[in-house]
Amino acid sequence: MFTRNIGKAWDTHFLPRLSRKQVAELDKEDAVVVLPIGAVEQHGPHLPTYTDTLINESFLTCGFEALPDDAPVWLLPPLPYGKSTEHLGHPGTISLSASTLMAVLMDIAKSLQLSGFRKLVFYNTHGGNVDLLNMMGRDIRKETGLIVYQLHVNATADPEVLQYREPTLDIHGGEVETSLVLAVRKHWVAMNEAPDEIPNLPTSPLLQFRSKAFAWVMSDISESGIAGNARLADAEYGELLLRRGGLAMAAALLELASFDMGSLKK
Repeated sequence: MFTRNIGKAWDTHFLPRLSRKQVAELDKEDAVVVLPIGAVEQHGPHLPTYTDTLINESFLTCGFEALPDDAPVWLLPPLPYGKSTEHLGHPGTISLSASTLMAVLMDIAKSLQLSGFRKLVFYNTHGGNVDLLNMMGRDIRKETGLIVYQLHVNATADPEVLQYREPTLDIHGGEVETSLVLAVRKHWVAMNEAPDEIPNLPTSPLLQFRSKAFAWVMSDISESGIAGNARLADAEYGELLLRRGGLAMAAALLELASFDMGSLKK
């Protein structure tokens, strides 16, 4: 079930498997094109730098299995690099600048529009991409007419399953991300190196230290490069997160396929 890049996501619904003629003949009225966006960045001493993109691919694999074969949902190859400014300087981090990522996203969107598509979904698994994707979604809407939606991995998390055993702060390389990687690539995880480091952040709702509203970089808040307790991770928890999150992703994509922007006006 969790074999990487095997399944309907990478076959039945994989847009680049189609020929020019087949793409031209697609019914694009409700078609949704999914552009996955992750990151290559440090995740502490125990996780691969490919963590965010690996998690992205894994949720896609699970989510697309839940789609009907004839669902008008099409997958583009994942964009493995994101805006990882907060991790620059740590070995293994490869970041795009904001201007570069913005240009890439706009070029992809324009290409899709020229092919006749009308709806684009950014499926994002890196927190450092969120603000930029929100901004670009509106710019793309204005410039190309595409309907753009950012679907962040956290939006499809089942609240009944996503129960942190260390609830104070688990945002990078902690229990959740480590569990997810254990579920799909156990041999990529060095659990003997797993840290437990919870940043001592103020809890003021006005300053919002938990969000990017406060411009911290990772070295400001963590020595190990993580924020969370990776020692609590286990593969079974990761598998459950993937299964439930995949079902929610499929439901969201089907809703977006039937969504009509014109329905927002009274």
